[in-house]
Amino acid sequence: MWALCRFNGNFTSKLSLGRSLAAIANDSKESVVVTALHLHKKEKVLEVAFSDGKTYNYSAELLRVCSPSAENCSTGGNTKVPAGRRHVGIMGLELVGNYAVRISFDDLHNTGLYTWDYLHDLGTNRFNKAKQYIRALRQQGLSRDPRQSKPRARHQQ
Repeated sequence: MWALCRFNGNFTSKLSLGRSLAAIANDSKESVVVTALHLHKKEKVLEVAFSDGKTYNYSAELLRVCSPSAENCSTGGNTKVPAGRRHVGIMGLELVGNYAVRISFDDLHNTGLYTWDYLHDLGTNRFNKAKQYIRALRQQGLSRDPRQSKPRARHQQ
């Protein structure tokens, strides 16, 4: 696993296959592939560059709430909305084959595989996805903010 990686042909980081994303992009038959990943941990932003020349910045919150994991998918017609993720951060990134990245969040969620196509689509539609998320939270009476635990009552003796 690695926390900060930039792949641009000049810099090679530790990968499971020992290859840069640029080399993987050259071998891929997918429509778009990731050519660079740059995690800005402090800002909680993942910057992703694609083979079509587009670059998108994703907030950790958006990546978390749009995770392509089973936990976030709809079940029985009801869509689960992950609430309270405003301050979530990214702990690490792990390449999965030549087609995806697994993101580990500081709320311990790490089961979604973000394929290059999924990331590209999310980048293209990130503003609409964010609006849909806020709307779904409101409809379910939830908040982006973490739940505040109630203070425990003190026992007076």
